[in-house]
Amino acid sequence: MDTNAAEDFFKNSSNFLLNVAVDNVIFGYHEKELKVLLQQPFALDKWTVTGGYIQKTESIAEAAARVAHMRTGLTGLFLEQFQSFGNPQRVKDNGFTAKHIAEVTGYDIPENSWIFDYFVSVAFYTLTEFSKVKITKSEFEADCQWWPVSELPPMMFDHELIIKEALKALRLHIAHYPIGYELLEEKFTLPEIHNLYETILAKPLDDRNFTKKLLATGIITKLNEKRQISGHRPPFLYKFNREKYEEGLLTGVELVF
Repeated sequence: MDTNAAEDFFKNSSNFLLNVAVDNVIFGYHEKELKVLLQQPFALDKWTVTGGYIQKTESIAEAAARVAHMRTGLTGLFLEQFQSFGNPQRVKDNGFTAKHIAEVTGYDIPENSWIFDYFVSVAFYTLTEFSKVKITKSEFEADCQWWPVSELPPMMFDHELIIKEALKALRLHIAHYPIGYELLEEKFTLPEIHNLYETILAKPLDDRNFTKKLLATGIITKLNEKRQISGHRPPFLYKFNREKYEEGLLTGVELVF
C-alpha cells in the first residue's frame, strides 16, 4: 500500500462524515450466475462489499455513485438505497485494528481513531452489465473481484448480512420493476432473460407464463434479428423498450411470478 496515500487520508479526515459510510452491493450477471463485486482490505483474509466514507461535499447518493464508478469504471449505473445498518458492535473485527493498519500502511493511528467508532452504513445495491466492468481496486485494498452470491468468501463485519438483505430487496424490486435491463446485454433472447429472472428469484418460472407476462408489459421489443447457435434453431433477439422501461421504473409493472 502507498504509505503517503494512507497518511493523506488520515490527515484529511475532517473532509469526511465521521460516523456514516456507504456500502454498495454491486451485482452483475454472468454465465447464469448472479455475482457480487467484493473488495479485500490489505493484510486480511476477509472481504467486504464495495464501500467508503462520505465526503462532506457530496450527498449520500453521490458517494454511492462515486464508489460504484471507482470500482467499475462506469457512470450512470442503477443504484437503489435499500436499508441502513447500525449497532455498536458492527465494526468490531479482529483484523480491523490500529495494529493491523500500522503494519500494512506504516502509518500509526490511535486505537481510539474515528474509523473504529460506531458507524452507520447506508446501503445501496447497484446493477451493472458484467462485460462492461473494468475492475479497479483502491490503494487500500489487496484485491477486488467478482464472487458468486452463492459462494461468498469469509466476510468482515456484517457484510454477509448486507448482501443477504440486498438480495432480498433485489428480488422484491425485480418482481415489480423492469430492472433486468441493467444486467443483460443490449440484445438478448427470451431464454436468457428467463434464466436471469430464475437466477435472481432462486426459483423455477413457467416459461410460457413468464414470456406472456413479460411481453404484455411492452417493456421488451422483438427484433428482426436472430442469434446463431451451433446445432440449434436460431432464436429471435429482443431488447428493452427504453421508454416503457423508464415508465415502469416510475409506476411499476405486473411482473410478479
